[in-house]
Amino acid sequence: MATNVEESKDGPARLYVDLANVTSSLPGLTPVGQGTVQNVRIALSDKSPMLTRVAVEMTRRSAYRLEASPDGQQLTMLIDDGPPASPQVQAASVLAPAKAAAAQPQPAALMAQAQAPPAAVFAPPPQAPAQTPAPVPPAGTQTTQIGPTGPRYTGHPVSLDFQGADLRAVLRTFAEISGLNIVIDPTIQGTVDVSLRDVPWDQALDIILRANKLGYVVDGTIVRVAPLGVLADEETQRRKLAEEQALSGELRVMTRALSYARAEDLRALLTATVLSSRGSIQTDPRTNTIIINDLPDRLQRATDLVSTLDAPQPQVEIEARIVQTTRQFARTLGVQWGIGGQMSNTLGNTTGLAFPNQGSVGGRTGLSQGPGAPNPGFDNVPTAVNLAASGASSAIGVALGSLNGALNLDVALSALEKQGQGRLLSTPRVTTQNNVEAEMTQGVQIPIQTVANNTVTVTFKDAALTLKVTPQITAANTVIMRISLENAAPDFSKAINNIPPIDTQRAITQVLVQNGDTTVIGGIYVSNEQVNKDRTPALYRLPLLGWLFRRDGITDDSRELLIFITPRILTI
Repeated sequence: MATNVEESKDGPARLYVDLANVTSSLPGLTPVGQGTVQNVRIALSDKSPMLTRVAVEMTRRSAYRLEASPDGQQLTMLIDDGPPASPQVQAASVLAPAKAAAAQPQPAALMAQAQAPPAAVFAPPPQAPAQTPAPVPPAGTQTTQIGPTGPRYTGHPVSLDFQGADLRAVLRTFAEISGLNIVIDPTIQGTVDVSLRDVPWDQALDIILRANKLGYVVDGTIVRVAPLGVLADEETQRRKLAEEQALSGELRVMTRALSYARAEDLRALLTATVLSSRGSIQTDPRTNTIIINDLPDRLQRATDLVSTLDAPQPQVEIEARIVQTTRQFARTLGVQWGIGGQMSNTLGNTTGLAFPNQGSVGGRTGLSQGPGAPNPGFDNVPTAVNLAASGASSAIGVALGSLNGALNLDVALSALEKQGQGRLLSTPRVTTQNNVEAEMTQGVQIPIQTVANNTVTVTFKDAALTLKVTPQITAANTVIMRISLENAAPDFSKAINNIPPIDTQRAITQVLVQNGDTTVIGGIYVSNEQVNKDRTPALYRLPLLGWLFRRDGITDDSRELLIFITPRILTI
């Protein structure tokens, strides 16, 4: 009976028909090559008794229907060779049991083991009680059940009662019950204790075999029973023999000049996937040729794989806009004043005391930054407080003095303020292949001298803005970019032996961007604020006069780096 009919949901168009209580002596693969039918494959189930699956391979999905002969001896499949139709089965009638001429009842869960391996292995239909046939489902349904669902065991009921019976004798009893040709392995020994009532004979056989850790293989109409370990060892040896036979063929050489892939890059991949233990791969870097020495079937697999991998890859154009801004502000306010006075007989202003009778007071020796004194000797007033703004180009001063020069005072205020802004813009553009790193560098190289063994060696250290981008094109036509950004700049204000240190900022990230969209890398911001105060201890605290003893300076420097990256996919 045809217990199940279904179509493949994915992949090649195939139609599967399951037949219960039917065996086949046909080969596993029968070429047809007519209409939309290419091949017919037949396989025995390794889990369900007397269940045969027929697989019809077609070039495309076509409408079909199944018809059973009145006597139930023949099942006909009619396949429409017209335009493709929805996979709906048109059943002429509920199929009657198909009784093949060579069909014989066989035990449950027989392992399909013919002289040639089956073309397909499949699971049996699930066990379920008989029920009323369901109506044919609408178009688009992939699986259609025809007739009642078949039970797992289909043998006629038997009653068995054995106590201490010889296992080999019990197996021969099943040969008489089922009509099977059973061959028992010589190593099988043991007894059977079982009491069963009205149990399908194939289920009873299955239970007895499992209880004694036995299995079986089917070879045409002969069933061979043996321990599971023996069958497993035979299967292992059979696979090893098949592998050795496959490796015993004549080796051939194939050469293939590659156009887009590097031969050395494919060498490890081909060795791990398609190369046999006898094969070898060599490459010729000069001509980018790969040379494979292996069995013919492995060469064919290698050729198919190389054809797939040696294909042009899309390229990505990466456009970067680099904006670097700087802002500088500095302000310094200082004071410089000097005082000079003396008491002497020459000036007629002695103290009138025996000691001290004469004296003088003044600051350090130096010139003030203020305006000149009324008389030529006034510019030599010693400076008492010298906290002038360094590098100042603006100053205002006041000079006061007595007529006889007994007391002179010189005060100068100096101020300096600097402000600067800068903006650097560059737009480098580079094109690279998929999953290949692109690098853009902009900056200078600083020479560094080293002396060793009386030999002067000059090396160069990069102080540059370096941008590295590795694009990866996805199936959704988006671009994943692995970005590495490093900004290195020399700081000559802190140079040691004329070698400046290098300030470095670095950012590493990975982003997903649509084709043609722009991503921004920012946040590389440096701000340097300094407040400098130079003052005379204690005196700078004097109310109102404290400013005469101090110098104040403010410095504010800031730098910011922004990078805009736009990937564009280029199709060759």
